Amino acid sequence: MNDRVKQVLNVILEKFKSGDIPEAVAYSMYPIAEIPSAKWSLVNRTLMFLSGTMDGRGFRQWQQVDRFVKKGSKAFHILVPFTKKNKDEEGDDKEFLIGFGCRPVFRKEDTHGKELEYETIELPELPLIERAEEWGISVRAIPGNYRYNGYYSMERKEIALATPEEKVFFHELSHAGHEKIKGSLTGGQDSLQEIVAELSAAVLCKLVGKQANDTSGNSYKYIEKYAGKINMSPYKACLKVMSETEKVLNLILKGDDGTAH
Repeated sequence: MNDRVKQVLNVILEKFKSGDIPEAVAYSMYPIAEIPSAKWSLVNRTLMFLSGTMDGRGFRQWQQVDRFVKKGSKAFHILVPFTKKNKDEEGDDKEFLIGFGCRPVFRKEDTHGKELEYETIELPELPLIERAEEWGISVRAIPGNYRYNGYYSMERKEIALATPEEKVFFHELSHAGHEKIKGSLTGGQDSLQEIVAELSAAVLCKLVGKQANDTSGNSYKYIEKYAGKINMSPYKACLKVMSETEKVLNLILKGDDGTAH
């Protein structure tokens, strides 16, 4: 194994130690459609997410869409399989894996030029965005896909939104509030954490949301899905997390979780 491959794999191993892998894998499972990295392996998409981007491409690939790598930008590396054609036992030509190499790619954030097709979302004036800013959390628009409309990254202190819907922002802000209360959250999509976030978001929509559309039915289905994963009814699951939800709401609305100090 060459030194560059070892270096790339060590990135993943170090992130396992720090606990960042579950989050990275969760979002890497569902790439943005119709961009080159959508065809990458899960390992390479995870490396991309850990490098701080949702869109990584080679130097020439960026040129093909009229974007150009900024001077001084550093590439991150993905793993590329090396194959060789050979005859199998039956005499047919087959490709065999003989090893791995590395290929440099650049983050979209390290390029400039023509706007990409997916960069069309504009975020409205979101209620309570000042709370995210107070907590040192950035809020930005990202391209969406068929699986999720946003996420909160604990590592990056970032809320990324692929929709202007207030409830999605409230859901991710609730994750951030929950993290502040607990000190840390379980990586990935923990059922009880998701129920706390969705229940909090539904309440915030009623209290401070400006959008007219009622999404309570969607919230129920979301909670029902995660309650089912822990063999509970939506009602019992909500009762179980009611105390945690109240703390999250107090923290977001009042800047205080309501517990004695």
